[in-house]
Amino acid sequence: MNLNQLHYFVTLAHMEHYTNAAQKLSITQPSLSHAISSLEEELGTSLFERQGRNVALTKYGKLFMEYAEEALDILDAGIKKTRAMTSERSGKVDIGYIYTQGSEFIPEVISGFLEANRDKKVEFGFSNGVTKEIVEGVKEEKYDIGFCSMVTGEKELDFVPVSQEKLIAAVPPEHPLAEKKSVRFEEIASYPQIFFNRGSGLRGVISQIFKDYGIKPDIVYTVDEDSAMVGLVARGFGVGIVPDAATVRSMKASFLEIEDLDYRRFIYMVTLKNKYQVPVAKAFTEYVKDYYSLKK
Repeated sequence: MNLNQLHYFVTLAHMEHYTNAAQKLSITQPSLSHAISSLEEELGTSLFERQGRNVALTKYGKLFMEYAEEALDILDAGIKKTRAMTSERSGKVDIGYIYTQGSEFIPEVISGFLEANRDKKVEFGFSNGVTKEIVEGVKEEKYDIGFCSMVTGEKELDFVPVSQEKLIAAVPPEHPLAEKKSVRFEEIASYPQIFFNRGSGLRGVISQIFKDYGIKPDIVYTVDEDSAMVGLVARGFGVGIVPDAATVRSMKASFLEIEDLDYRRFIYMVTLKNKYQVPVAKAFTEYVKDYYSLKK
């Protein structure tokens, strides 16, 4: 059974005349007869019966007609939806991003893109997680675009820097360092640390900083994301090094500049290499690149 047979069957059922149906379908009458005969043979029943020069659906033809029309309607809806979602003027872009990007960067670039493309009908799907989850989501095509830390060894992915964050120290409100505005790295590093889990892109960055300073961190707890870390810090479970983001600053901990720390945490836009992107997704990636160029 193929799509043409279903289309031929439904057309003949509506027109009830082989010659007229064949003309509407722009095929010969023998071709139409052969297609219907093949369909009947596959189903093991007669779908039409003769009524003079016309034909009419049998009992089982009427039953099959309901399913054939429904199948064609669903397929037609799918075709229209696919065309709409992949056209130059409309479409949906699914993005995944790490937690710190959800308060400012993502809303800012999305609203800017929509404002610049008022003539397009673009939808966005949003998901967040740690870097490892975002990278896996892009590779599995769950996300069209990801925003996260760099992951080395991912040869099938493109990582393009689009944002950067300064790193700051977070300490409990009653901590001996809480009244300071800034600290040296060695000072903050001397206290028990709350670290990010290995799935976080920041884990490698902060571990490398400790290594560069020749200090072994005293890791007492590990967490997935920034707000969880600052929540523990605020309750006195340890200190931590976190991105300087609005979501972090809004929490009940004390935050200090790190005087001698020249590190920046870069955020990358991640896409699959050599993979087709629908036009609106491609337009969005170009917009984000230009946005970052202007911000630098």
